[in-house]
Amino acid sequence: MAKKVVATLKTGSGKNFTKCIKMVKSEKTGAYIFKEGVIANDQVKDFFEGKK
Repeated sequence: MAKKVVATLKTGSGKNFTKCIKMVKSEKTGAYIFKEGVIANDQVKDFFEGKK
């Protein structure tokens, strides 16, 4: 079933999105956590700059 999902994302409107994973240091514990999301291609820069 995963192949079908991947194939769907590569065609049509799926090419307009990117999965982004960002490593952020937690203020409470000092450990690193990962924030991830499926972001529109024109908003990727804002995601990594921390605006969203």
